[in-house]
Amino acid sequence: MVKHPHLHEHETILEVKDLRVSYGKVEALHEVSLTIRRGEIVTVIGPNGAGKTTLLSALMGLLPAEGEIVYMGQRQGREREVESLVRHGMTLVPEKRELFAEMSVEDNLLLGAFDRYRTGHRDEMETMDEVFEIFPRLEERRTQLAGTLSGGEQQMLAMGRALMAKPRLLMLDEPSLGLAPLIIKEIFRIIAELKATGVAILLVEQNARAALQIADYGYVLETGEVSLAGPSGDLAADPRVIESYLGLGQKKGAAGS
Repeated sequence: MVKHPHLHEHETILEVKDLRVSYGKVEALHEVSLTIRRGEIVTVIGPNGAGKTTLLSALMGLLPAEGEIVYMGQRQGREREVESLVRHGMTLVPEKRELFAEMSVEDNLLLGAFDRYRTGHRDEMETMDEVFEIFPRLEERRTQLAGTLSGGEQQMLAMGRALMAKPRLLMLDEPSLGLAPLIIKEIFRIIAELKATGVAILLVEQNARAALQIADYGYVLETGEVSLAGPSGDLAADPRVIESYLGLGQKKGAAGS
């Protein structure tokens, strides 16, 4: 497993206070606050268009944002650089997975370790073995072109590539999107197991049921604001969450983000 022995047990990895993102005059995120600690899965659930992907993009430095972001104890300025955040262990697995279709599984994984390689680390083969331990299916297909993999295998590869960077914070944008229920179950089982490595996980999902089952803490994001927050078990039992996201009337949140 990809471990970080030098991190303290309950260390706060990410703290966000009053985050605001605007597209022109339209406010897409309004005073969003959240905390993620080491070895914790935090989920953000909510309907299509609630601002979930905007939140991840802002945290990653892809969008300008107001408010306070403290990552690994360092307050982030407005001019956050993606490269710097990646170097300090923040990784994002985007909804579209963004794999190199014409390259093999193995080469896609090696690209995930490129930044570490560039900064003098030479442990990529050892890390790849750890990733294959987590995703045996990828090892079976290590020479196969990424573009020929099934949707579930591509999601595994995207996650595996992110783990090659030995992240402190792994952000997942809709990992269940477009996948069959059995595959979703397998992907979420793996996400739950990753906690043991000490990585902090921010899971953005429309599949509220699956997300709340594995998360420690959850936030409900609606029209750019946190409408509810609490331990996952509490949210899963909350009548408002049941009605909007867990009941039979789950039509609200059936599409992509």
